[in-house]
Amino acid sequence: MDSRPLTVSSTTVRRPSSTVGFVRAVGAVAWKDLTAEYRSRELFSSMLVFSLLVILIFNFALELDIKTRQSVTSGVLWVTFAFAGTLGLNRSMAVEKDRGCLDGLLLAPVDRAAIYFGKVISNLAFMLIVEIVILPVYSFLYSVNLFNPGLLMVILLGSIGYIAVGTLLASMAVQTRTRDVLLPILLFPVAIPVLIAAVKASGGYLNGDEFSMILPWINLLIVYDIIFVAIAFMVFDYVVEE
Repeated sequence: MDSRPLTVSSTTVRRPSSTVGFVRAVGAVAWKDLTAEYRSRELFSSMLVFSLLVILIFNFALELDIKTRQSVTSGVLWVTFAFAGTLGLNRSMAVEKDRGCLDGLLLAPVDRAAIYFGKVISNLAFMLIVEIVILPVYSFLYSVNLFNPGLLMVILLGSIGYIAVGTLLASMAVQTRTRDVLLPILLFPVAIPVLIAAVKASGGYLNGDEFSMILPWINLLIVYDIIFVAIAFMVFDYVVEE
């Protein structure tokens, strides 16, 4: 009788367990950020106050009729979202760096990509919450109905693309002394395609254009999101190592 110990190949077992571990790591990073923000409310409050100030300033600066206000709505909205998102990205990574949490995350025995996706989810959640508050306030001040399913889809796609590339660049900029200045310089040129596509698609829905005219901009948003999420997934490990 063969007395050799039985061995079972772990090749088929590791793949599902590693996937589950990756998802758990992503959830843990995102939950950590959301819990910390719920306790402090530093990031959300600064983003929200900044956004409200921007739309109030535009409201008093653009004393226009209803039709003209509707034509500039998409631009004003995305200016507000872009600057509030940049503020949130900068603060999110700066807090991690200053408190030493970023070093702890990098020392954790998990895939670095899990850290990236966890930060993306938390940053996207902050931005979406701000947008949920801003939309009804903007609708009231500017007498424009923003609760259009197509417009909401564009806002979601644009926010995903902006946060995806912004989180990667914020992880790069936080290592420098001039991080507050460097992030906008790096982010805005790279985010120009997603901002232009979001403004055009949003304006199309607000103006009641045909879907065939809006579809190319939506396709650009989807392609941008996929490409930059894939790029960030591949290079995040090298970015945080430097």
